[in-house]
Amino acid sequence: MTTRLAGRDVRFHPAILTDSNFLPSRMHILRGAAAIAACLLPSAVLSAAPVPGPATALVVTSPQDYQVFQRQTRTQGTMLVEGKAEHAAAVEVRVGDGAWLAVKIDPRTHVFRVALPTAAGGWFPVQVRLTERGAVVVESRIEHVGVGEVFIVAGQSNSANFGAGRQESISGRFSSLDGAKWAIGNDPQRGGGGGGGSFMPAFGDAMVAKYNVPVAVACCGIGSTSVRNWLPAGEKMSLPPKSGTFIKPAGEGQWVCSGQAHEMLMKRVNALGQNGFRAVLWHQGESDSYQDPANDISGGDYRRMMELVIRASRQKAGWEIPWITANVSYRSEGQPENPDLRAAQQSLWADGVALQGPDTDKLRHESRAGVHFNPKGLEAHGKLWAEKVSAWLDKVFP
Repeated sequence: MTTRLAGRDVRFHPAILTDSNFLPSRMHILRGAAAIAACLLPSAVLSAAPVPGPATALVVTSPQDYQVFQRQTRTQGTMLVEGKAEHAAAVEVRVGDGAWLAVKIDPRTHVFRVALPTAAGGWFPVQVRLTERGAVVVESRIEHVGVGEVFIVAGQSNSANFGAGRQESISGRFSSLDGAKWAIGNDPQRGGGGGGGSFMPAFGDAMVAKYNVPVAVACCGIGSTSVRNWLPAGEKMSLPPKSGTFIKPAGEGQWVCSGQAHEMLMKRVNALGQNGFRAVLWHQGESDSYQDPANDISGGDYRRMMELVIRASRQKAGWEIPWITANVSYRSEGQPENPDLRAAQQSLWADGVALQGPDTDKLRHESRAGVHFNPKGLEAHGKLWAEKVSAWLDKVFP
């Protein structure tokens, strides 16, 4: 992080300004840095703008570099700037080349927080500075912040990083969130299972090209998971999935879901906040298609459980989260489509429980590396998602 002291840029290791273990010594660090900067300045500058005291500690918790805030209209969203300032008389914030805005500091906690209406677009630099007696003491700059489109991506392996070949964002305006930290959205996607490639860079770049705003995802896909693995805690079933992840026996002929995958999904939802993302993109079905008799559920059971997952997420979040669900049942070239499962997924759209996502069963052997996608398939997969999401968004925006 670059910090402005006595009119000069001084770079600190991020841990110094963010790790709570450094809080007791932060003031001393800044005093020492100010003294070093002062020694480098000519005497004329020192006499014109002396370093005010006492030294000030600054922690900016939002925004982070490469963070994207969800826009509320086609042209505008709200950017949250918050942090902590100790022993400061005033805090000022600026987005891009805009005017400096004074922000109040809570005198008890030293916390500052402001929600700024911001035009959709980016990347924008965001600057935060502390002043005392009219002079700047510390200045922090976050280079890449945007207002655009944010999505949560969940499901099984093809919603995570199991593709053949890691993909990169060509636009440079696609980022990802692992639940706590933001970064440029190159594969493997932060927070998702696997270490390979995903459809998400292709999806993000296609959306950037269409809307000219930054795009971000919070990925939490888990390989080989059934819809049963994503149920809320305590939900019972009479047939367990092949993957025993998050599933426990619950008596004769009964199994119960621990709810860990569902809670991970809700952590992403809560990290972004109410209306802080556009929709959940769900790609899952392969692990519920053509299973052994001991693990095979009907289309009706799939539909019931999927609806339960969706409605539970909305109830816990406190708002009507849009879900966009794919038509997916591909197991192999010998079993490319499961009519019963596909019909169950389509019924979610017909009944208004979810919005229609892409039909990825149409991506066949030339796009595949087994059940997963090769580089050609990953690009095609991302573009299919962008087509469906943008078709819906164009109806949302007047």
